[in-house]
Amino acid sequence: MTSPVEDAAKRALDLALAATGLVITAPALVLIALLIRRSSAGPVIFRQERVGRYGRPFQIHKFRTLRVDALGPLVTASSDRRVTPIGGVLRRTKLDELPQLWDVLRGEMSLVGPRPEVPTYAALWPAAERETILSVRPGITDPVSLMFRNEAEELALAADPEQHYRTALLPRKAQLYAEYVQTRSLAGDVAILLRTVQTLLA
Repeated sequence: MTSPVEDAAKRALDLALAATGLVITAPALVLIALLIRRSSAGPVIFRQERVGRYGRPFQIHKFRTLRVDALGPLVTASSDRRVTPIGGVLRRTKLDELPQLWDVLRGEMSLVGPRPEVPTYAALWPAAERETILSVRPGITDPVSLMFRNEAEELALAADPEQHYRTALLPRKAQLYAEYVQTRSLAGDVAILLRTVQTLLA
């Protein structure tokens, strides 16, 4: 567990890196927005309700990667036909997550923390793990995200991707999220950020 001083330092680091990240990636953000606009009809930014710290709902922001007229499960496999051509690239490179830097600045998210779930899935977390997970801000990256980086490919192999997510992936991820929260540290979070950058550039 972290101390109040570490928590304050983490928030300061979040603000500094998120603001810097938005400035540095501004040209890429504009280019991605233009490509999405030309690729398919619909908004550039995808907003969805997620469960945040202390169970408070918030609107997460991502670049839109799915066709707006396509209905389907809440999870997305790599073979999902709802994914637009540019959306597939954004998902593989994780560039669709860049708008969440704004969510970090808003105070809804952290750079490092358990990934925020939709209410339907968050309700399936065991009570003890749910309380632990929701005691911190959700994050853009964390050890679980790195471990399950190829989740979309695993879902594509399942006969029922959503059922596989509910019964196989969700319980394991909840356990690992809780373990992260219980052992987190500022130095550990910095290491996770460096691992994430390294993974994205590999």
